[in-house]
Amino acid sequence: MTDDYGPVAGLLLAAGGGRRLGGRPKALLEHRGRPLVEYAAGVLREAGCTRVHVVLGARADTVRERAVLPGCVLVDNPEWERGMGSSLRAGLESLRGTGARAVLVSLVDQPGIGAEAAARLVAAYDSPATLASAAYEGRRGHPVLLGADHWAGIAATATGDQGARAYLKAHADAIALVECADVADPYDIDTVADLARLERHLG
Repeated sequence: MTDDYGPVAGLLLAAGGGRRLGGRPKALLEHRGRPLVEYAAGVLREAGCTRVHVVLGARADTVRERAVLPGCVLVDNPEWERGMGSSLRAGLESLRGTGARAVLVSLVDQPGIGAEAAARLVAAYDSPATLASAAYEGRRGHPVLLGADHWAGIAATATGDQGARAYLKAHADAIALVECADVADPYDIDTVADLARLERHLG
């Protein structure tokens, strides 16, 4: 068991190939003059996650070369083209044996969600049985906090681009909703039109 993880580890899903962005991997999109994956990992660190696992897929070697990710464990997902579910499974598997009792899961393509929102989710941790989700005017979104008691069940149901969605839907009554609309904007960078949101002055 490793004692430098603290109760809540960070897990950043950054493997996507950016198909609707003309094949530009989202991890390598520029934000504030640096790869987007750097910003997203920094959000988790600033929120209180001592250790952050970053799941890479598309052009993983280039991400490793360009991105500066101190304190991060880089996890390769050779099955990244199968969707987010495979990245979530790879990330959860990489946390086994670390001593982490919960994981805060975020997506690399949501730069409107900063450290303040993420820290609210970290603060929602109570035990390995905790399930918590950011909410935006009452609607569930990202990031999500997954207690270790749930990891096996989540991995078993994470397929395609569903991630933890099926498991969370089945356990909706157990999820603590943490309102974040006052400090975050949960937009996705999915298309070329969305790239305007990455302008440096908007960051």
